[in-house]
Amino acid sequence: MTHSDAPTTEFAWTALGGNPDLLPRLSTVVRSGALEARLPVRELARACVGACALAAAELGARRAGLADLPEARVDDGAVATAFLSERHLLVDGRAPVTFAPLSRFWRTADGWVRTHANYPHHRARLLGALGLPDGASVEAVAGCLAERSAVEVEDAVYAAGGLAVALRTPEEWAWHEQGAAVAGQPLVERGALGSAVPRRLPPLAGDPLSPAAGLRVLDLTRVIAGPVATRTLALLGADVLRVDPPELPELADQHTDTGFGKRSATLDLTAGRHDRQVFEELLASADVVVTGYRPGALDRFGLSAEALAERRPGIVVGQLSAWGAYGPWSGRRGFDSLVQVATGIAALEGDGEKPGALPAQALDHGTGYLLAAGVLRAVTEGLDEGGTRFVRPALARTAAWLTAGDAAGRGGATTAASRSGTTTAAASGSSEGSYSDSGSAEASYGDPTPWLAEADSALGRLRYALPPVSFAGGPGDWSRPPGPWGADSPRWV
Repeated sequence: MTHSDAPTTEFAWTALGGNPDLLPRLSTVVRSGALEARLPVRELARACVGACALAAAELGARRAGLADLPEARVDDGAVATAFLSERHLLVDGRAPVTFAPLSRFWRTADGWVRTHANYPHHRARLLGALGLPDGASVEAVAGCLAERSAVEVEDAVYAAGGLAVALRTPEEWAWHEQGAAVAGQPLVERGALGSAVPRRLPPLAGDPLSPAAGLRVLDLTRVIAGPVATRTLALLGADVLRVDPPELPELADQHTDTGFGKRSATLDLTAGRHDRQVFEELLASADVVVTGYRPGALDRFGLSAEALAERRPGIVVGQLSAWGAYGPWSGRRGFDSLVQVATGIAALEGDGEKPGALPAQALDHGTGYLLAAGVLRAVTEGLDEGGTRFVRPALARTAAWLTAGDAAGRGGATTAASRSGTTTAAASGSSEGSYSDSGSAEASYGDPTPWLAEADSALGRLRYALPPVSFAGGPGDWSRPPGPWGADSPRWV
């Protein structure tokens, strides 16, 4: 990892295979006070959203027959609000609970461990691994963990199918076999399989604001990062159908936050032929499949990139994971909060006595926008080159990108002076020019109200964060609010 890998839109755009000559088409509104942290969270968030906006503008211009790329814009205020969307959400005035009581830091005999037990089955596995009854209190769990080492807890809970990660410093993660495997990978793995003919998409009649119009997206993701990606594709005009197993309902508020623009259905791919047949019919006319389960977990259903290249040549496959599809932890479950703990982020953001956390679940949100951008770029590339294309980001790789400046110089890239940012006006007409993410701040961020909206839905009156992806003056909002989880028919519009 080098200092040049530190979070910038240029680095993200290049990692996605984007033409650097298009970067001057992106303008930035920098706001002090947005996503403040010791690490360059604001810069990472800005870069991920900026790359997504460029990818959307690129595909929109191509399909609309425009000679020049529409001007894209990234505003730190919109980005910061969107990266906290699950906290800004109100349902009939009620704020959601983002973490369950047993999802937290715990002191161990030799350090700290963080657990994730938001889902009932994860809570049950955690308590089972600790030898505690189902109704065990926070105090009982704390007493049990205080007697064990952090790594011992990590191993025992993961062996039971639960989620717990020992706190590590950046140096400890760098020496860890999984940390070394992650550091050796590109920011986003991407490539092509097979020799499918280039895809054809109908033109957009001069309007670039719906670059994903006509695309059918099968959304097999959960929690935040994957649903943020597909929520973004829905914003851009795609027909997004989320499909979940009926026995694993999504947390209600989480579904509400990330369900904008989509439909939600359930299918049991393991129990009977009917649901499997329905799924195969959906897949037969899908343009994009996005998965967010552990690498290999869906291979038995023929959903590996290689199998999809044979069954549905020319499809775009987005595969999101926590730890990456490589290294000894590739098969482990993971969430943003746990990746922060393993990779040294929690140690860097702590106060020396207790570990800390980023001001937002930035690994989730940032990786979600990288995934959406990767899918859009894959569609654009497929128009010329054909082939089945895959895109594979990982939360742990995004974490490595966030900490790159710290690794290069122990905060040399994260001081207030070097993080102040700039506004770079988009070039007009020509794509020639220079691009920079750094300079002087123009405004401040405090009140998120300008980037919040309200709407009625089947779930109640919603207050929610507006989308931060903007180009050619839009798109301003999703076409539909979320509905109840699993309530839609498993079919395309």
